[in-house]
Amino acid sequence: MCALFGTARDISLFRHINRELISDIITQQCAFYKYKLEETKVNIYGEAAEEKYYMGPVLLNCIIERKDKEFIETDLGIDFNFGAIFKFLRDDLLDKNKDFNIDTALYGADLVPEVGDIILYQDGYYEVDNVSANQFFVGKNPDYPNNINPLNPGLEDFGSSISIICETHQIPGDKTGISRERFL
Repeated sequence: MCALFGTARDISLFRHINRELISDIITQQCAFYKYKLEETKVNIYGEAAEEKYYMGPVLLNCIIERKDKEFIETDLGIDFNFGAIFKFLRDDLLDKNKDFNIDTALYGADLVPEVGDIILYQDGYYEVDNVSANQFFVGKNPDYPNNINPLNPGLEDFGSSISIICETHQIPGDKTGISRERFL
């Protein structure tokens, strides 16, 4: 007995349908800035003392889920927080580091979203708080095939990681140090 769904052919069909849906029908895009940790000087508390450095931007197609405003009471008064969830098709992030014009031998070829990266969407900057990559096609992770059953061999050929989801909060543009150039 063998798994019926989740082969490379099924994954390819699913990938093409999702890519067409995200790119041609939904058509939401954002600019992604990759945080350069090794060039950013930090103090003893791990905070950027002077400037933060970013690579980018790279334009990406995604699905964006905007959260409601949150009003938080502090000792200084009422503060507000905007959040958004950015959902990327994992295959769209492959080989994206070449768009940053960086050494892929040092950073790798694939764009890997991490906490601290910045996403620009509709003139708002969003800092990545959490990254999830746990959505698998037909629920199977090919990295862990669980081949303990001799009646079901070859499970490493089934399933695929589908998406990367970034939970963010909006931050003021001056805190990022990223600014648009003006062309006259």
